[in-house]
This record gives sequence, C-alpha cells and structure tokens, in this order.
Amino acid sequence: MLPFDDRDGFIWFDGALRPWREANVHVLTHGLHYASAVFEGARCYDGNVFALSEHSQRLIDSAAIMGFPLPWSRDEIDAAVMETLKANELTNAYVRPVAWRGSEQMGVSAQATKPHMAVACWEWGAYFGADALKKGLRLGIAKWRRPAPYTAPIHAKAAGLYMICTMSKHEAEAQGYQDALMLDWRGQVAEATGANVFFLKGDTLHTPTPDCFLDGITRRSVMRLAERRGLTVVERAIWPEELEGFEQAFLTGSAAEVTPLAEIGPWRFEVGATTLGLAQDYADLVHRRLNH
Repeated sequence: MLPFDDRDGFIWFDGALRPWREANVHVLTHGLHYASAVFEGARCYDGNVFALSEHSQRLIDSAAIMGFPLPWSRDEIDAAVMETLKANELTNAYVRPVAWRGSEQMGVSAQATKPHMAVACWEWGAYFGADALKKGLRLGIAKWRRPAPYTAPIHAKAAGLYMICTMSKHEAEAQGYQDALMLDWRGQVAEATGANVFFLKGDTLHTPTPDCFLDGITRRSVMRLAERRGLTVVERAIWPEELEGFEQAFLTGSAAEVTPLAEIGPWRFEVGATTLGLAQDYADLVHRRLNH
C-alpha cells in the first residue's frame, strides 16, 4: 500500500488544489493535539458521489457541534469534492473531506484558531476485501464502549470519537477477527468500529437506536431499501444475548457498503438471500440503476 503522504495527484486545501505531497499542516496544529477535527467518508460511483450533499451538510454540522463553524457552504464543499475528483481523474473512488482547527493557538482553549478544510480522494475497493460479500465477516466483541450522549459529542463525526474504534479493531484483528462489535455504555449493542449493524429475524430487520452513535447515511438508505422489499424495520435497544435468535446480520457504511456477517463472538449467522439482496439493491442504488 502506498503511504498516504507520498502520492501523485492533488488535494483541495482551503480553497485551492495543491500537489498531494504539499498538502501539509504544522505539527502544532490544534486538531492534532486536541482532536478538534471532523471528517466525512463518501464514495464516488461512475462519476457520481452518492449522497454528496448529505455528507457535506454533516461535515458542516459536525464542525458546528465542535465549536468551529466552517466558512464554506454545502454547495461549496460539494464543488470542492467534484473538483478534487476531476483533478485526480477519478470516477470511482473514496472521498475524504476533513476539517480542523489550525495552529494559531495551542492549549485547550482554541478561541483564536481558524477552521481549515481539505478534500482528498483515492481508489479504494471493498473495505473488507472481495470475499467478504460471499463469506461474511467475523467480528469479535470490543472491550471499549460507545460513550453516553452526556459525555461526548456523539452526533458529530469527530476524529476523537474514533480513538476507541481503532483500538478495538486492532485488538479484534490480533485475535483473528476482521472487526469488532461495540456495545454502548449501557451494555446494549451499538455498532461496529466504523459501520452500523442490522439483524434479521423472519421478515423483520432490527437495528440499534442511534442515540449514542451516528445515524449513518448508508444506514438510512438501506432502511428505505428494506422497506421496499416488504421488510419491517425496527429501531430499538438490542441486548447482546438477543443475538442468538437472529438469522442474518450485516454492516452498513459508506466504506463498508452492505457487508454480511457470519459471526459475532459466539453467535453465528447465515449469509442469506435477504442480506445479499439488500447488498445488490444498494449497489444498484449507488450506480443509479435504482431510484433513491
């Protein structure tokens, strides 16, 4: 894998395209020291970024929650994304907008810092590998839990909230799994380290209520697709011991798309027709073979 600081191409940075290797920030950038950064992840399919404006708006909303409103509008962020894709001659790619507090002030207080933003994009295949759709993923169970809403800005896609995700995924991979299921502070099922989770029993699709983690853009799209298939979608509290009674399970996310699960800790699931059908529906949707 090529290192991300040494590539050809261009990155949009504070309003202008820069050569990839020159898109740098100072080591004393506030976002590096105090996690005052937010980001998005989107995918471009056949030249069209799926739900682009939703991602741009969430970036704006996340930065506002974190206390550093962005000077760029949603339309301007949309345009920056498309300009970056064009400059890099990419039509199928992963897109990463990111915004952060700058290096104008160091310390916990950051009133004098300025907001900065960059957009990068690169070719990226299936997040979990080509075989995941056929075999399903194996997930461990993380020891770290999603924080309560009164302890962290859980509705922001904030960089600092992913610290425990990285730690949990690394531990899971060290144990031979591909990812980890994270519980919340109450001990209820929350999500994987970077994707939402769904469980199927009969004709009902169950998914945790997103009250301490992101209500994903892909998550909402798949819920609508499931209803089109005649499935009943229920958002509710799910306890780990309930997993034994579910027949199928899968993850959703811009990076993960729709990826089946074969195993979570001691529980096993079928990579079944409903999950695979929803995965195909989502592929048709993002490639514009199906109306949103």
